[in-house]
Amino acid sequence: MEQSALGGAAYGMLLVLGLAMGLVGGFTHAWHLGQIPVAAVVWVLLLFGTCWGAGLMMRSKLGAGLVAVGWLLVSMAFSLKWSAGDLVIAGDVAGYIYLYGGAVAVVVAFLLAPSAPASRSWLLYGQEPGNPG
Repeated sequence: MEQSALGGAAYGMLLVLGLAMGLVGGFTHAWHLGQIPVAAVVWVLLLFGTCWGAGLMMRSKLGAGLVAVGWLLVSMAFSLKWSAGDLVIAGDVAGYIYLYGGAVAVVVAFLLAPSAPASRSWLLYGQEPGNPG
């Protein structure tokens, strides 16, 4: 029972991490350095690294998928134009890089994540004896 509760908590926190990344990234992706939307590119790289790392640490595609789902939920909601005219992620170069680049990043990270747990999760159980790295 303790292991399933710990696993559920870890997977839940990965979903919350994805939600937080979508929230912060949605509001900060439009920072430019001259004409180059540097923040959008950095967010795409961070998103890929986080999804892929979560998949590796949990040793399952579910770890990568939950971060991706959290990010997608927030980002897609931010890209909708509301009746009051509010729009967080605009249809400009930075917005397109953030949305489409992020979508490609989460799909690639999901595909690169391990498909089945070969052994116990490093994140849940720590480093295994006899495995120095």
